[in-house]
Amino acid sequence: MEGNIVLVDDDRNILTSVSIALESEGFKVRTYTDGSEALRGMASNPADLAVLDIKMPRMDGMELLRRIRESNSIPVIFLTSKDDEIDEVLGLRMGADDYITKPFSQRLLVERIRALLRREKAKQDMSEGKEGEKPIQRGEMMLDASRHLCTWKGKHVNLTVTEFLILKALAQRPGHVKNRDQLMDAAYGDAVYVDDRTIDSHIKRLRKKFKECDDDFGQIETLYGVGYRYRE
Repeated sequence: MEGNIVLVDDDRNILTSVSIALESEGFKVRTYTDGSEALRGMASNPADLAVLDIKMPRMDGMELLRRIRESNSIPVIFLTSKDDEIDEVLGLRMGADDYITKPFSQRLLVERIRALLRREKAKQDMSEGKEGEKPIQRGEMMLDASRHLCTWKGKHVNLTVTEFLILKALAQRPGHVKNRDQLMDAAYGDAVYVDDRTIDSHIKRLRKKFKECDDDFGQIETLYGVGYRYRE
């Protein structure tokens, strides 16, 4: 899968190592150390996806994202400090599509980029009238993978790509238990290794987001020592 990627970070070591990793996977990469420079570059040469560091001098990632969203809906992945939940929440509310905490696996970043580009391709296919994946309806919840859309009782639930894929894996077979390994494969693919406790963190965030829509939400069940399931 090819794609034009913009990478913005004031750390030149990260720019070098990540751009090499992405180019080895067939992506075309343009790097910038400054948000203003990145905006000018994207105006003259549009990108398919942007990877932005949040904490940069002069123009930080949040401001850069705001400026991008004024005229562009391309997928955006944030690189954020470890355990800095405030950055993650603000970024997602402002329109970021996903985030990865530093230090991060370059393989994980590649897979997140591929997932987002696949989602954009599905959106394009839908707009061109091509048949996409059918939405999943489970009681009050609706998942439409073709549009990366999740609703609960008609209210939009803003999910990252990883959260969406985990929820989809659970909702496809209500009542059936998925262990952490199965959910990791669904979210990351078997080519990527992440700590299995990462799944617990994503489940926690999923529940939090749904409870913001409905305090009584309890569809995602934990079976201690076994895994998780979506209530029938």
